[in-house]
Amino acid sequence: MESLALTFSSGWASGINAYLVVLVLGVADRLNDFTQVPDVLARWDVLSVAGFLYAMEFIADKIPYIDSSWDAISTAIRPTAGAVIGVLLAGDASTLDQAVLGGVGGGTALLSHLVKASSRLAINSSPEPVTNIGASLAEDVAVFGVVAFAINNPEAAAAIAGVLLAAGLIAMFFIARFIRRGWRKWKKKDPIAASM
Repeated sequence: MESLALTFSSGWASGINAYLVVLVLGVADRLNDFTQVPDVLARWDVLSVAGFLYAMEFIADKIPYIDSSWDAISTAIRPTAGAVIGVLLAGDASTLDQAVLGGVGGGTALLSHLVKASSRLAINSSPEPVTNIGASLAEDVAVFGVVAFAINNPEAAAAIAGVLLAAGLIAMFFIARFIRRGWRKWKKKDPIAASM
């Protein structure tokens, strides 16, 4: 149960910023040698690559439209990272347990990635960069907080990640409805679109 909760939390966080998840888990394991965190995440080469990629994402995530391009590229990376972390958290468990945790990690990462990517598209409709910077910093703080909390309190962190994921999916649904409604109104008013 503890591995499932930690996998869900890290999966949710991986969908937002997979490199920060690896850094938080790896550094925590290096400092305190947590049994639930796989030792491979604390290797210096893994931490170095994750740190470099996190630095790139930290910058790219703050720039309007660059962030959406980065999200498009990360559509394959974030869910894969969530699945791999889930399998690593399963450790020496049975193949079925590894498959379940990999599926939970990857599926949760995919859902949270879709929420992040769609919210960033909506934010990019604003011409100023302040909202992008604020959203990116809030995401980084949330990822760091949930993953760091999940190491010692996996069930509570999973509940928090679940609430955040559900709130994001609900917001995404309403944003999509709002955009669809605006698109239909625009098509009715546009004389060029109406003549086609």
